[in-house]
Amino acid sequence: MTSLEKPTEDAQQDSRAVTEAALFEAFGGVRGMVETVVPGLFFVTIFTINKDLHLSALAALAVSLVLVVVRLAMRDTVKHAFSGVFGVAFGVVFAMMTGNAKDFYLPGMLYTLGLALAYIITTLAGVPLIGLILGPVFKENLSWRTRNPGRKKAYAKASWAWGLILLAKCAILFPLYWWADTAQLGWVLIALKIPPFLLAVWLTWVFLAKAPAPIDVFAEMEAEEAAAKERETAGKHRRES
Repeated sequence: MTSLEKPTEDAQQDSRAVTEAALFEAFGGVRGMVETVVPGLFFVTIFTINKDLHLSALAALAVSLVLVVVRLAMRDTVKHAFSGVFGVAFGVVFAMMTGNAKDFYLPGMLYTLGLALAYIITTLAGVPLIGLILGPVFKENLSWRTRNPGRKKAYAKASWAWGLILLAKCAILFPLYWWADTAQLGWVLIALKIPPFLLAVWLTWVFLAKAPAPIDVFAEMEAEEAAAKERETAGKHRRES
């Protein structure tokens, strides 16, 4: 190994570590995944046992609220827990209005379909959604669109991966919504919560780990401000002299 190769490998390792940390932050990590699964697990477990829509729905809503309270008590970020509460609340209201327990899952299924289409459409439009999500996390904002073509290509690949994986998930779930009973649909939904998500996150990591490093626009702005102050200070010294 030459002295020139060593910094390159270190830089690649640093880039991969930054990518891993950013993905972990953006998607909530292990805890975030658990919080997306637990309310639905409570619903389908209770409904499988006693077929009581109201009890199952209220239990799911209660556990999602408990997860938020735990986050607040630990002074942790609550965005993933809050999104879970809203998702469960929509499902509860919809199921209560129609009286059909399967409708507890319908808002989430429609959201998944909409998200899949958003990933694909934004990529076709040249503004891949995953880049809009992760750009601020990497402190690059939208600089990848015009200044980092290699990174834009990686975001496009990742967005295609997310879109196609979510579409495949919808292709399984929507037929089951019509043909399966509530318990069958619920257990399949639980089974499909984490594996497709992990696959999409892993592919995103693969694409971004091989991409050029993000451009830290905040560091650039700080450097420009420092340079402007130096020029201003130098100008004052020249005028005084």
